[in-house]
Amino acid sequence: MEFVTGTKQAGTLELGELMQKDMTGREVRVNGAVHTIRDMGNIAFIILRKREGLVQCVYEEGVSKFSLKDLKEAATVEVTGVVVESEKAPNGIEIRLGELKVLSEPAEPMPLAVSKWKLNTSLEAKLNYRPISLRNIRERAKFKIQEGIVRGFRDFLYREGFTEIHTPKIGARSAEGGANMFRLDYFHRPAVLQQSPQFYKQMMVGVFDRVFETGPVFRAEKHNTKRHLNEYTSLDFEMGYIDGFEDLMAMETGFLQFTMKLLKEEYSKELKILGIELPQTEKIPAVRFDEIKKLVSEKYERKIRNPFDLEPEEESLISRYAKEEWDADFVFVTHYPTKKRPFYAMEDPQDPTYTLSFDLLFRGMEITTGGQRIHDYSQLLAKMEKRGMTEEGMEQYLSAFKHGMPPHGGLGIGLERLTMKLVGEDNVRETTLFPRDMSRLEP
Repeated sequence: MEFVTGTKQAGTLELGELMQKDMTGREVRVNGAVHTIRDMGNIAFIILRKREGLVQCVYEEGVSKFSLKDLKEAATVEVTGVVVESEKAPNGIEIRLGELKVLSEPAEPMPLAVSKWKLNTSLEAKLNYRPISLRNIRERAKFKIQEGIVRGFRDFLYREGFTEIHTPKIGARSAEGGANMFRLDYFHRPAVLQQSPQFYKQMMVGVFDRVFETGPVFRAEKHNTKRHLNEYTSLDFEMGYIDGFEDLMAMETGFLQFTMKLLKEEYSKELKILGIELPQTEKIPAVRFDEIKKLVSEKYERKIRNPFDLEPEEESLISRYAKEEWDADFVFVTHYPTKKRPFYAMEDPQDPTYTLSFDLLFRGMEITTGGQRIHDYSQLLAKMEKRGMTEEGMEQYLSAFKHGMPPHGGLGIGLERLTMKLVGEDNVRETTLFPRDMSRLEP
């Protein structure tokens, strides 16, 4: 019998360890995938792909103790060799190879040239071969940036006293309502995939005061656009004992400041690979819905077609206006019309045709929707009655309010959209690991 006592020290080294100054001249053992092979005749450069980046290895005929012709691109290998400094090599080092052991070989040639700096192929091909296309260094870097965003969200909210929750994605009914729900048979009972964790996170404010969640949400929207997905990841938080919806915007601004600092300090390599210029987050302007529509209409001579919502072109123009007038990459648009907000949105006591809610626009696109919620039970029932809604299926949700809830509000951030605008892509599928849209269920 043996005991397992925890993680064990690997015999092979990672890129960070190889780059330490005292490693020069030492013999090391390294594993990785063969990213590309550049055969120069008597010598060859074998580039290994590892989780931290690329490692250049040098094959020398008559010195390296293996045959180069037996090695294939995409094979996984373990090599032994001596570390030397090299200005031209990735990360300033290379390994002069002695021995090489093949751990696995590809069964057929690569369908995409992932070793190229930029993957010059169609989005459709990239998505069809997703597990392969993501081996490209630039494609992979997008999702390290996405990791940093989620990490920043979690770390910041933990610091601010939030509790992380995990809510069900199958329910009797959805918080958002409407026709864009995926319906399913749940043991001979009707059910839906949740459009948001809204009901659950509100109920949990009565338990923990401040809660957050990162998880999938589902929208059966029949849109085949560059900005819509039928399943995406939502970064949600809900906080109680607020003085107003301005507290929510302040909290999101704090998250953005924290996350941009984290990306700058710990994801600088990926920022450089992608050529990302981080946005300004020191201060974010907040402007009323009706005011900004009028300002944009006047400045860019665009007629207001929809007085109750923002069209994609308007979002783009509002961001342009914010950049030109206030040098702002983000802009909060506040006080959305009551007609376009859910029943639980608190109305503005100064003018009930508007709500104490907001969207956050970033470089031309809405990435956040949030606002203050109705916390009074009788007011909530009155709003539902006004909209012709019944209590059926919402008894558990309403019971939280029946037994007392603090003033509260929250928001939801579309992770893939935020990543897309941050890395400079124009299609949300580029920053979705395995997109789900009207035509795609695989891979």
